[in-house]
Amino acid sequence: MAKILYVGTAGSDDPTRAGLPFNFAIGALEAGHLPEIFLAGEAAYLMKDPVMSAVQPVAMPALKEMIDTLVARSVPLYV
Repeated sequence: MAKILYVGTAGSDDPTRAGLPFNFAIGALEAGHLPEIFLAGEAAYLMKDPVMSAVQPVAMPALKEMIDTLVARSVPLYV
């Protein structure tokens, strides 16, 4: 079991890149690892409810759905 830190820097202007750290963290959880997410720069705005609800990455679940999954599993999110 590894502890993994995913760093996100993309904001709502690039929804697919913005969703990657959250998608990767869910994959790490499923593989039995301990993911953490650090959001820097524009990515910090993703934590605002209206922004979070509006972001839909390509080929991934909605950002809000991924964040809800991670919060329910107690994955640390640093902003």
